[in-house]
Amino acid sequence: MSVDVAQSLFWIVLAAAVAPLLASTVPRRLVPEVVVLLVAGIAIGPFGFGIAELSPGIDVLQDLGLGLLFLLAGYELDQRELVGSGGRRAFITWVCCLALAFAVTFGVAQVMTIRAEVATAIALTSTAIGTLLPILDERGLIETRMGRTILNHGAIGELCPVLAMAILLGVRDAAGSLLVLVLFGMAAVVVAMLPRRMGKTDSRLAGTIRRGADTTSQTPVRLTVLLLVGLVALAATFQIDIIIGAFAAGFILRRTLPVGHEGLEMKLAGLAFGLLIPVFFVTSGMNIDVESVLGRPDLLALTIASLLLVRGLPVFISTHFEKDNGARVFDLRERAQISLYSTTGLPLIVAVTTVAVDAGPMTPSNASILVAAGAVTVLILPMIASLLGRGEVEESPSKGTEKPAAEQG
Repeated sequence: MSVDVAQSLFWIVLAAAVAPLLASTVPRRLVPEVVVLLVAGIAIGPFGFGIAELSPGIDVLQDLGLGLLFLLAGYELDQRELVGSGGRRAFITWVCCLALAFAVTFGVAQVMTIRAEVATAIALTSTAIGTLLPILDERGLIETRMGRTILNHGAIGELCPVLAMAILLGVRDAAGSLLVLVLFGMAAVVVAMLPRRMGKTDSRLAGTIRRGADTTSQTPVRLTVLLLVGLVALAATFQIDIIIGAFAAGFILRRTLPVGHEGLEMKLAGLAFGLLIPVFFVTSGMNIDVESVLGRPDLLALTIASLLLVRGLPVFISTHFEKDNGARVFDLRERAQISLYSTTGLPLIVAVTTVAVDAGPMTPSNASILVAAGAVTVLILPMIASLLGRGEVEESPSKGTEKPAAEQG
């Protein structure tokens, strides 16, 4: 490791270590840690003090962080919810978001020069479910009806943009990308069958894996990393984005462990959130051109307004039609909260803009503005939703943690 790489890595890791301490000083943790990580990346990066720079070695850590972020997102998704009524409603809402995003993006392109309209439209429809989970957990919302609705919209708002990105932003035309995505899906299904074929509960291999869980072998963690890297490599072979491989790895891991595994989850969380995911966000912040953002405040404001229009408004309207035994489930304030939480988007915006910049159609300055807008949504929208929901934790038992029949299946 060269001196420059070692010094850059030191500043990146220092920023990752200090970020949660800084975030904890804000009352009620209203500033999410991911925003602090991005700001720290801006400060140490080439557009800030210039004390850290990206290199091929650090790029590998960034890619691993991105992969683990989406593996955990795929693992956390409740696959039964995705095929239930809540998931279907969230999917229809997202399709409306995508149609509205294309209309807005191509409409704006008629009056001002923008590039990468497709990538911009996809980015506008995303929801940062991985970022929202700890926020919802802290506020006691996950087990409420509102929390489940937010998670449904969040799951679809993370999964569908990834698929759209693979189809519409691939190196092939849409039909070719769809065909390759299907082929990759078939290969992933074969991979998904291997754990149950090879690791039956009473088999010697399964016993070896269980015994290795609490030794220096850490066999389940190593196998999970192998699953992630293997599917990422497979995705690269098919020339589709690594996010697809990471998501598939998360789905397969959940299928292998349908009721979860607390020990493995804690170890993966330590690996992911202890190093690799913070590195991903800090290095993403290092790519934000602050001068470009500050030089176009009108475009930043327009992007934030577009996020609220494209993602927030359809979710707000959709929740109006959510009923239980003929009665509307959410009042106006709760619908506004769900809409604000669902508009929170950052990791996928970072991912989409990274792909679009690497492919050529999106300029780094426009990518910086999109990422900055995503950071603003993470900073501001959950805060506003929290202020709208004063007393929500105390009221949550009355919302009913029992799952209504309409939401089952």
